[in-house]
Amino acid sequence: MSLPPIIFEDATLIAFDKPSGLAVAPDPFDRKRPDLTAAVRAQFGEQVANVHRLDAETSGIVLFAKTKPALDFLSGQFQSKTVEKRHLALVVGAPGEDTFVVDLALAPDEHQRGRMHVGGRGSQAAVSHFQVLERFGAFTLLECRPLTGRLHQLRAHLAAKNLPILNDAIYGGETKLLLSSLKRGYKGRADEEPLMEQLALHAEDLVIKHPETREPLTLHAELPHEFAVALKYLRKFAVPRRKR
Repeated sequence: MSLPPIIFEDATLIAFDKPSGLAVAPDPFDRKRPDLTAAVRAQFGEQVANVHRLDAETSGIVLFAKTKPALDFLSGQFQSKTVEKRHLALVVGAPGEDTFVVDLALAPDEHQRGRMHVGGRGSQAAVSHFQVLERFGAFTLLECRPLTGRLHQLRAHLAAKNLPILNDAIYGGETKLLLSSLKRGYKGRADEEPLMEQLALHAEDLVIKHPETREPLTLHAELPHEFAVALKYLRKFAVPRRKR
């Protein structure tokens, strides 16, 4: 498989703009499924190691270390929670407040493989900060800052607040973003396709300290095309109350 676009590369690290649908690590339940780590090692060597992960369905920044010292230094930042992570999420629903915090421990769902739920046996602390960026009636664009890095953390936390991320097949229900639901007098195709089909969650910014310079390094991944197009139509027809 071809590698995703490279956001940043030097002698110690390399960052990619991962598309939605690509797993970062091997899938234990499907060994034939392509994963980014295997593709990166095939091109750059077995010494390259993944520093952190994103859900397969989430798009955006994924960071790899090229050397063992760089891996140790970068991993330490994630473990000590000094890395700044900023995601964008388009959710179904309207928060009552412009800023809110979700502090709910998460554990694997014993009844549904690959799903997390709040509380329960083996739950681990999970904290996420959210801020409303734009409101579009039935949809809201949120800035998400996870302070911890649990599996599906933002997805599970937002679902627990009754604000599921658009197109989240595990946590989000059946809501689709259709142009016909936004535009008055819509005269498009009868078999209308949604404006966006990928999970509406994107890892947009990551701020780390560089392994060699020890200076802050900001990595940025632009919104995927269909995410940007969906926002364009929401801004045009849903009349957002707040602009970024």
